[in-house]
Amino acid sequence: MNSPPPPAAPAGRAPLARRLLPFLRWWPIDAATLRADAIAGISVALVLVPQSMAYAQLAGMPAYYGLYAGFLPVIIAALWGSSNQLATGPAAVCSILTAAALAPLASAGSEAFIAYAILLAFMVGAIQLALGLSRLGSVVSFLSHPVIVGFTSAAAIIIGLSQVNKLFGLPIGRGDFFLGDIAAMLRQLPEAHLPSIAMGGFAMGVIWACRRWLPRWPGVLVAVALTTAASAWLGFER
Repeated sequence: MNSPPPPAAPAGRAPLARRLLPFLRWWPIDAATLRADAIAGISVALVLVPQSMAYAQLAGMPAYYGLYAGFLPVIIAALWGSSNQLATGPAAVCSILTAAALAPLASAGSEAFIAYAILLAFMVGAIQLALGLSRLGSVVSFLSHPVIVGFTSAAAIIIGLSQVNKLFGLPIGRGDFFLGDIAAMLRQLPEAHLPSIAMGGFAMGVIWACRRWLPRWPGVLVAVALTTAASAWLGFER
């Protein structure tokens, strides 16, 4: 005679646990998945470190704040995010918007500026959490395609032009008109820092060469590794 089956768990307990702790669905993790995730994580981290530091400077913050924004949100999104494909972390557009919103309130990099930036990040996070809990993500569908294309195209132009001063090693002001700041910076071209131009040109050359002859290689990652090694060897920060 067969023994009676064990009592079933109360209905809804397991689904509730998985809703509150969605990362439980990872288990058990097989070796192939762990190896692929480790390779992907290391590759992304090597690019994310210098990228997040650059985004922090773009926002007018000290570079190390970019590391906070680059790692903490990624950890939270990996554990509780609803998408395995959506990338989470600092973005150039958010950095530019942060700098533009806080520039009238305090000078970039000051203690007041940092405090305002932290408060702004908290407010934006609270609004996003409220929108998510209210399931109002569908509001984005009311934005027309031309508006989104115009916004992303303008952001790409601003991001590209905002890095020109880094390439030439020249200071750039923060006035009311971005193009005016770029024009004022370009008038200082005779004072450009030649080692900065050489380093930037070398990095772009490495990326172009990888795309041309080694398309399977991560060109940006190779450029970051080579320029970082060259900077340390040459004492470029001096």
